[in-house]
Amino acid sequence: MGKSVEPVEGKWRERLKAMAARMRRERPLLLLLALVALIAIVADTDWLAVLVVWLVLSLSVLGRRTALPEVEEPPIPQPEPLVFDPLPQVAATLGALDIPAFLLNSEATVLFQNKAAERAFGALAVGSHLSARLRSPGILDMVRETIATEEPNQIEHSERLPSERVYMLRVAPVDLSQAVNGSQALKEKLYLLSFRDISELRRIDRMRSDFVANASHELRTPLASLRGFIETLQGPARSDAAAHERFLGIMFDQATRMSRLVDDLMSLSRLELKSHIAPDQTIDLKPLIGHVRDALLPLADDLGVEIRTHLPEGKVEVLGDRDELVQVFENLIENACKYGQEGKFVDVYLKNAPSDAVEVTVVDQGPGIPAEHVPRLTERFYRVSVADSRSKKGTGLGLAIVKHILTRHRARLIVKSEVGKGSKFTVRF
Repeated sequence: MGKSVEPVEGKWRERLKAMAARMRRERPLLLLLALVALIAIVADTDWLAVLVVWLVLSLSVLGRRTALPEVEEPPIPQPEPLVFDPLPQVAATLGALDIPAFLLNSEATVLFQNKAAERAFGALAVGSHLSARLRSPGILDMVRETIATEEPNQIEHSERLPSERVYMLRVAPVDLSQAVNGSQALKEKLYLLSFRDISELRRIDRMRSDFVANASHELRTPLASLRGFIETLQGPARSDAAAHERFLGIMFDQATRMSRLVDDLMSLSRLELKSHIAPDQTIDLKPLIGHVRDALLPLADDLGVEIRTHLPEGKVEVLGDRDELVQVFENLIENACKYGQEGKFVDVYLKNAPSDAVEVTVVDQGPGIPAEHVPRLTERFYRVSVADSRSKKGTGLGLAIVKHILTRHRARLIVKSEVGKGSKFTVRF
């Protein structure tokens, strides 16, 4: 209320000051009117009528002379359009993403990078140009093209440090038309540069290609042998009984090899289909390892190897699938017998310490495995010695199957080996 009355009082105060100034300037006329009125009264004229006429004339003069022009109201300033800065909202959204992302302006200057980008590429100071971190001409050209055309672009990019990663980079203008109304203006245009990690996809693609190539190679050799022997039996050795007997034995071995390879491939395929389903059965490892040892005794006797088990008292139970765990330990102990037979014995340790994980360790006293081969032992068709593996009827898929089974069981395979001192394969649940 006080704020509305004060300007009115000031206005009337100015009017009164102006009127007083007019009265001073019009003093002669006002005095003349007063003198006329006084003479009329002295002349015995009705004094009331004289007074009324004098007041009317005086007010007429003052009103005509002192009327003030209307005070012009100051123009109401028009509000300037609001400037909308979307950076805080966009940055908050990008901060919740788990993929690296940079927010750029039309100069390719970095306005924001999320935590995932900091972890992947290191912290980049706000206000730095994108080229301060990403110097690839392909990336910079892509960003410049998007800024110029307002059209999204993407390319594939590889980073070699600190580790080799492959990313699908995509840059696109940030559409803020829904966030800005007619009375607002954007502070500046924004562009989002995002990184989608496709390293695993590329690795799977390479594995698939290698798998097809290796499987084709593994099958090509026995098929070529079978075809050659069949042609020989149909041609020059048609009537040679001794050749028939010898060739048929070789053909049987090659067909058996292909059968083992197909069985292992089918096992891998089944394991991959259910790798995400953890088993929920409770299995006692003591009788299971005893069963595996008994099943491999004929092979051990043929190779002159003794399988020795070292088992604790009481039950040692884990969650697992019995048939798959039998396959794991059969593979590990069989490999120890075949490739570590120089030591003439294989030790199997079952450990169940109260404060530690359950472990099954298979130890051989063979020639050992060179360190450069150890990380790749569980790859499909990977062999330390191709000739040695084939001579022992290996398919190159045994340890790959073991790895898949243990992955499903949420267990780990730990391999330690030293050339000339044997190898140790530990399954840790």
